[in-house]
Amino acid sequence: MKFNKETIHQRLKSEIENRRSIYDALCGSGISAKMAARGGADMVTTHDLAYFRMQGLSSMAGYLPIGDANAITLELGERSLVNVVKDCPLFAGILAVDPTRDMKQFVLRLINAGFSGIMNCPTVALIDGKFRQDLEETGLGYSREVEVLGYASEQGIFTKAFCTSPDEALAMAKTGADNIIVHFGNSSGGTTGSQTVLDFKASLDRAREICDAIRSQYPERIITCHGGFIETAADFQQLLDQEPRLDGYVGGSSAERFPIEKSIPEATKAFKAVSIPRN
Repeated sequence: MKFNKETIHQRLKSEIENRRSIYDALCGSGISAKMAARGGADMVTTHDLAYFRMQGLSSMAGYLPIGDANAITLELGERSLVNVVKDCPLFAGILAVDPTRDMKQFVLRLINAGFSGIMNCPTVALIDGKFRQDLEETGLGYSREVEVLGYASEQGIFTKAFCTSPDEALAMAKTGADNIIVHFGNSSGGTTGSQTVLDFKASLDRAREICDAIRSQYPERIITCHGGFIETAADFQQLLDQEPRLDGYVGGSSAERFPIEKSIPEATKAFKAVSIPRN
């Protein structure tokens, strides 16, 4: 690994000590990952949701049975990201509940492929209702994600965990997760964002509850957040002003989709505005 668990911790703690926000870019293409790293991202992460996002689809497509989530992540890393992300650690988002794989062996395979750590994405934490209950009762629930990340942590691998509740966050912290990520749900905004997301108050409440739980028992853990109403750095600053215990932000659509949706149409319009001279 280009970056091991100790060096990642040192890099992130140094940023926090110098009062610089941690920024983790979730990227689904080599060029977006390369540019995020060049721009100063502390971590770059890829997974199947990001892949579908960069095909012009909703990232929620990554939750549908239309592809092998873990195979997509592995191929993205091996063929498109490992060789272009040089300046920061590269992480793999995995479907930890995959019943068709020996996930312990797959974790090691990802590390051997050049990833520096793993996270639970896609995560069943975003699923609710009867379907979620069925997943939990049949061994495909959040506890399986805790188990797989716990195994990775035991191997000395840096792990990051999407969480939507204090119970999920505490379970992940107990098993060794280095970075707890407060997930606010799918992002709003742009061409494929959700129309209904957690509002500012609900997001703040979730962040406070998870920070209360983690800071009291695991004060050394890094806590970041992701998704929901946060579309810009100013949106994150607004949340941080009310909950200063957060250490940073994990950008998905804000890391690649929003910039592309803005810059490419602008460039196209500029070229189309050029007049061709005729005698």
